[in-house]
Amino acid sequence: MALRKAWRSLDRGTVGRAPDAYGLVEFGDGEGTVIEAKAGLLPDLLREELAYGDAEQVRWKRAQSDAHAHQLLEER
Repeated sequence: MALRKAWRSLDRGTVGRAPDAYGLVEFGDGEGTVIEAKAGLLPDLLREELAYGDAEQVRWKRAQSDAHAHQLLEER
């Protein structure tokens, strides 16, 4: 199931405002379709996608740990 959060533009400002925490991230295209989901450290995932990916939008849910983030990914 997709996250029930608003999309944010995937840009340097969004990456800079991301909390230094683990979480589940959904990356979307320009129309709001989820194209990929990942779990891990939020700033790292966002920087990698901004540099190498095709996503235009992003949304995330914070997790308590890396293991919790991966659990959220499996449950979606």
